[in-house]
Amino acid sequence: MTRQGQAGRQGADVRSDCHVACELRDQGGIDLAVESKVATMFGKKIREQVHGVLAEMKVEHATVRVQDGGALPFTLDARVEAAVRAADPSLTRGTLPDPIPGWDGKTRRDRFRRSRLYLPGNEPKFMINAGLYGADALILDLEDSVAPMHKFAARYLVRNALRALDFGGAERMVRINQGSLGLEDLDVILPHNVHLVLIPKVESADHVREVDERVVRHLGKDHGVLLMPIIESAKGGWFAYDIAMAAPSVIALAIGLEDYTADIGTQRTKEGKESLWLRQQVVNAARAAGVQPIDTVFSDVADAEGLRASVIEAKELGFDGKGCIHPRQIPIIHEAFAPTGQEIDKAVKIVCAFDKAQEQGLAAVSLGSKMIDPPVVKRALHTVQLAVACHLLPADWKSQEVSS
Repeated sequence: MTRQGQAGRQGADVRSDCHVACELRDQGGIDLAVESKVATMFGKKIREQVHGVLAEMKVEHATVRVQDGGALPFTLDARVEAAVRAADPSLTRGTLPDPIPGWDGKTRRDRFRRSRLYLPGNEPKFMINAGLYGADALILDLEDSVAPMHKFAARYLVRNALRALDFGGAERMVRINQGSLGLEDLDVILPHNVHLVLIPKVESADHVREVDERVVRHLGKDHGVLLMPIIESAKGGWFAYDIAMAAPSVIALAIGLEDYTADIGTQRTKEGKESLWLRQQVVNAARAAGVQPIDTVFSDVADAEGLRASVIEAKELGFDGKGCIHPRQIPIIHEAFAPTGQEIDKAVKIVCAFDKAQEQGLAAVSLGSKMIDPPVVKRALHTVQLAVACHLLPADWKSQEVSS
């Protein structure tokens, strides 16, 4: 009896990846063949690594064919494991790469999420150096950017990437698939220090709670994994506040306009009139729930000025961040979301007035003849923190303000 499975990509243009075909048998031992661009230097090491994964998975009889295009160890491990599991889904043993130092660093609810860069979950070549791009967050995407036939294998690649790659200071996000497929994604990627899970095409609070319950099942009640539902339909927009309040782990609402405009029977335009209701709805729902509103991606990578205008509009509508699909969009997004000099000056005055009132034990805060409400103080504090993060204000600005 033979059982077959495969994983990965093959072809002359494949880079930093490999294709593994596995046929499990009942006898005959391991028959391994490796074809690699770097066989002269690393052929022996590749063979040893494949044998190691098979041994870890208790596979004793199999024919395995590897076509390697320069895959790093974390990728090769993932491809072999996925191919074996595809051949025999009943296997429960797997193999994990050793985590890099600092891989278990945590995130914070209140961190800046100006930019989040989507990385296709089945393309290791885009993941390897992504930590150098300077994005606030990196999204390993298992949904729209992965073809249906590759979704199973992509889970193991994303899981290994979470352990083996340096994401720099970026928040580690994963966008799972819809429905039961997404819950199965969670079974593989948890617990490997996913900071935040993006939930696509959310239309009800129950959808969010279902994901949260799955995370609790794996990691316990105090799991620390944050959730970002994505609103991509008219129904999702209608129930945006309920979705934002569905679980304490929800820290942001994002929107996806390609699916939304299709849902309401129109096309997306640069002017964005067709999506204004949803964007305002999501901003207000997020603010009412005390979470961050995050804008959609700008799909024209070549249009830098169009992106800048889109970010400025998003900021004016009340969004805190925007998705991006190419590293070159990151600095433009950060620059456009940065506070202006006038905004910084006003925020500094408000924060200083607040601090002075606190020192004097006053319940009310005033600036000149005007009283300042708590939400205004909160927004000023956010502006000052953002100005420091954008290097527009020194970290020790308070001491400089006092000395002046």
